[in-house]
Amino acid sequence: MFDWITGFVEQSGYPGIALLMFLENVFPPIPSELIMPLAGFTAAQGQLNVVLVIVAGTIGAMAGALMWYYAGRMLGADRVRSLAERHGRWMTITPAEVDQASDWFRRHGANAVFFGRLAPAVRTLISVPAGIAGMSLPKFLLYTGAGSALWTALLTGAGYLLRDQYQRVAGWVDPVSTGIVVLLVAWYVYRVVTFNSRQHPKESRH
Repeated sequence: MFDWITGFVEQSGYPGIALLMFLENVFPPIPSELIMPLAGFTAAQGQLNVVLVIVAGTIGAMAGALMWYYAGRMLGADRVRSLAERHGRWMTITPAEVDQASDWFRRHGANAVFFGRLAPAVRTLISVPAGIAGMSLPKFLLYTGAGSALWTALLTGAGYLLRDQYQRVAGWVDPVSTGIVVLLVAWYVYRVVTFNSRQHPKESRH
């Protein structure tokens, strides 16, 4: 996984980083916790500019968040919940979780968008209630951009600062990164299998 990500970043450059981060926000095949540090590694080798790496990662993350924002804005709360009821098993989102995200947004407003970008479990979902609530686009972009830039910069900086240990770190990052992806797949399967019990928690007890 280490070699695949760094090879992809080396070949595709900034557009590839933006694409990976966009996909991570839409349906996370590879988490940003792997993408951006390894992009930072690549930048440390002199093949990319570290500032532009951060910019590319931020743009990709914002594009993914914007897609979910418009989904929430165009569909509305009832249709999003209906979508979760019909297809939530494969999306791994229950109507109750949509309600929880919406409630969190109502209580914390714009701050929920900013801090939500720093939380792996919330990063994607928080854009939906922002759209449902009709948060203004400029404000959404401001808070999403700030949170995404901070998160991306932290991850990229971590990878960049380890440049002197590149070869040594590569030896253990590769199996660790592969293990993380395997765990993500296992988590997704678990969410699919347990969807009914999470959607109807009271009924599952009888």
